[in-house]
Amino acid sequence: MFQLILSIWRPVVEILVIWAMIYSVIRFFQGTRAMQVLLGLLILVILFLVAKFFELNSIIWVMSKLFAVGVVAFLIIFQPEMRRALARIGTTMSNGFLRQKGLLGEILRAVDHMSRQRIGALIAIERDTGLKNYIESGMMIDAKVGAELLWSIFDPHTPTHDGGVIISGDRIASCGSLFPLTQTFDLPPSVGTRHRAAIGLTEENDSVCIVVSEETGNISVAVAGNLTRALDAEDLKKILEGLFHPAENKNLIQDFLDRNKKFFRFYKRGNL
Repeated sequence: MFQLILSIWRPVVEILVIWAMIYSVIRFFQGTRAMQVLLGLLILVILFLVAKFFELNSIIWVMSKLFAVGVVAFLIIFQPEMRRALARIGTTMSNGFLRQKGLLGEILRAVDHMSRQRIGALIAIERDTGLKNYIESGMMIDAKVGAELLWSIFDPHTPTHDGGVIISGDRIASCGSLFPLTQTFDLPPSVGTRHRAAIGLTEENDSVCIVVSEETGNISVAVAGNLTRALDAEDLKKILEGLFHPAENKNLIQDFLDRNKKFFRFYKRGNL
């Protein structure tokens, strides 16, 4: 009896595990440069299976060699994405603080004010991957998140306005922190140092960076190395709520579809 039950459930469990692994890979890389490569690899895998079915040996040989080279090239080219993916394995969700509408409201109020006043700002919100190294590169604060405090930090007349602010949990962990600049060279001249730092940081981990341009007052958001520009306060609110307020009690398929719709809708508006 036990063997019968096991024989029935074994393929079901295997399918679920494989599906969960594929879904996790897609979640790790969605919105990144690597996502397009993964889609290309999926097409190649399908072609390989077709060639194997029809016993097209020459094509099978060529594609097997391409796969071997492609895996190595993928690991070299997409190191930031791989580091971020590996860092997220085994971590627990740490973004529950933004479920408190008050804290999200404080961030939005601060960003909206600085946008209107054209005060340059760079704010990183920690998620699953810790930002301890970057926190230690700046001035430690450990203060409750508040709009007025954020205004004062980025006031151009204060010594704290250079560098980035890091929000960890429900606290402002540091200010004046140094973020790595992106190594992407095809960005337009209008993308300044703050924007490059936001892209660079989010290429390394799963944080969310908010940028306010000192020249134009425009609001931008960087996620997974992708920069969305020319946002207003309402756009920013929708993006942050989509990232930090996932709907409860959804099945995995619906969650995956919803997240894709949210991300790609906003990325297409200003993705570089």
